[in-house]
Amino acid sequence: MTTWDPGDYARHSSVQYGFAEEAIRRLEVRGDEAVLDLGCGDGKITAQLALKVPRGKVVGIDASPEMIAFARQEHPRTRYHNLDFALMEAQALAFEAEFDLVFSNSAMHWVLDHRPVLAGVARGLKPGGQVRLQMAGKGNLAALAPAVIKVLGNPRWQGKFTNVRLAMGLYDAQEYRDLLLKAGLRPTRVELVRREIIHHDQTAMIGWMRTTWMFFLASLSPEQRDEFIAAVMDAYLEAHPSDPQGKIAVPSMRLEVEAEKPVVNGEKIVQQPHDEKEP
Repeated sequence: MTTWDPGDYARHSSVQYGFAEEAIRRLEVRGDEAVLDLGCGDGKITAQLALKVPRGKVVGIDASPEMIAFARQEHPRTRYHNLDFALMEAQALAFEAEFDLVFSNSAMHWVLDHRPVLAGVARGLKPGGQVRLQMAGKGNLAALAPAVIKVLGNPRWQGKFTNVRLAMGLYDAQEYRDLLLKAGLRPTRVELVRREIIHHDQTAMIGWMRTTWMFFLASLSPEQRDEFIAAVMDAYLEAHPSDPQGKIAVPSMRLEVEAEKPVVNGEKIVQQPHDEKEP
């Protein structure tokens, strides 16, 4: 299992935090909701959700013991009375009709098969509960792939990447609509959106790669990781130079998901009409 460095991640996750801030601004809440944050990481986004629902509660779950310990330390109950963190895998959610909203930002692409996740989300939501997910989608970071392939072609790296987990759960919009419907959730908006990730300089991009490529780099020593990332950076900048201010743009594809759990009327689920062809 990959060991995350929560402090390093917290210092170099401005990209993820930017996506989250935008998603949180779009939330329409009364302030008394129960919220579940899937893949809470270092907890700073979960803490923002807790401020959004001062009369409610927020639970952040993550599969990394290091992340959960860091989140509890940085965001204690003495400062956030309505905030809890739990060590739990997204594929094994242990909640029953407990939440009004399930939220996730930049986390679910680390799960290959989303079917058990969405089944658990459906169980954990109250009838009428909302789903707001944002993650990497199909075609994400395709512009970086040629740089990685070029570096991997160097004999220096032959045999270095052992037991590498490359598989990620990257879906397109129609695939995800189908998964939501099969889980008993009604899609209201599922969209694959092209977004530019802007790094202010090479140091910022290196930190981002080091903390988000953990699964890919797990078999390398810290020194080898730094060398490999620097080589990928050089190869990428050859094809995509930084702007005059030193900023580096990396195209990405984001899957933005909005859905709801249909209201139950007796034993019958009341489904509103849904056109699966709509965007």
